[in-house]
Amino acid sequence: MKNRIDACFEELKAQGRKALITFVTAGDPDMETTEKVVLEMFDKGSDIVEIGVPFSDPIAEGSTIQKASLRSLSGGTNLDKIFDLVKKLRTQTDKPMLLMMYLNTVYRYGTEKFFSLCKENQLDGVIIPDMPFEERDEVQEYADKYGIYSIYLAAPTSHERIKMIASESKGFLYIVSSLGVTGTRKEINTDFDYLLEPLKDGEYCPACIGFGISNGEQAKKMASYCDGAIIGSAIVNIVEQHGKDAAKPVGEFISSVRAALDS
Repeated sequence: MKNRIDACFEELKAQGRKALITFVTAGDPDMETTEKVVLEMFDKGSDIVEIGVPFSDPIAEGSTIQKASLRSLSGGTNLDKIFDLVKKLRTQTDKPMLLMMYLNTVYRYGTEKFFSLCKENQLDGVIIPDMPFEERDEVQEYADKYGIYSIYLAAPTSHERIKMIASESKGFLYIVSSLGVTGTRKEINTDFDYLLEPLKDGEYCPACIGFGISNGEQAKKMASYCDGAIIGSAIVNIVEQHGKDAAKPVGEFISSVRAALDS
C-alpha cells in the first residue's frame, strides 16, 4: 500500500496546489480537544497533520510549544494515550498523520515497539528534530521494517549537505526556515533560492518549509520556493488562547491560510 504522504503530494501536484502541513501538541489542553482540532484542521484545508508528543525538555521549541508540552504533560499525556487518540482519528479520517517527537521518547518506549505501534495505528511518518542526520541508523532499521517514513530536517546552513539529505529522504524534506527554535517570526530572511538550488536537478521527494510561519501571506511566500508550508506555533497559540473551545478558531485560521496558498 502506498504511503499516504506520497499519495497526498501526488494529488496536490496533479492539482497544481501546495501542501499545507499543520501541527498541534497532543493533550493540550486535553485529548478530546486535540481530536476536534485535528479533524477541524483537515476539514478546513490541512493536507497533513503533525501531532506533537509532549517532552519535558523540547530543545528545538520556542516558549509557545514548550508551554503546550508542559500543559499536556501535567494532564497526564503519554505515548499510549496518543496512540489511542490516533486510533480514534483513523476511524474518522484517511489523511496523512505524523508524530513529531524527541529521540529520547522513542528510546525510552522501545524503538521497535514504538514503530510497530505506529504501523498498527496507521501513522504515516515520524519527525524527530533532535536526531542528527548522520545518526539516523539508530531508528531507520525499524522505520523501514514497519513502513513508517522518518522525515529528515535540513537547516538554512545545509546547502552543502542538502542533496545528500534529500537523496535519503522519503515523504517530504522538512526545510527549517531559520536558525534557532520554533515560534512565529515577523520576517524570515533565509535565501531559499540558494539553499534549495542543489535540488533543482534530479528526482527528490517534495520539500516543505516550516519554523516561524505565522499567517497565510508568509505561508504563500515560503511555498513559492518549494512544495508546501508547515505551521505549528501559530496554531498552538490559538489553542493556548481558546483552550477547549479552540477547534473553531483554529479552523478559521486554517481556512485563511489555505485560501492564501490557493490564491
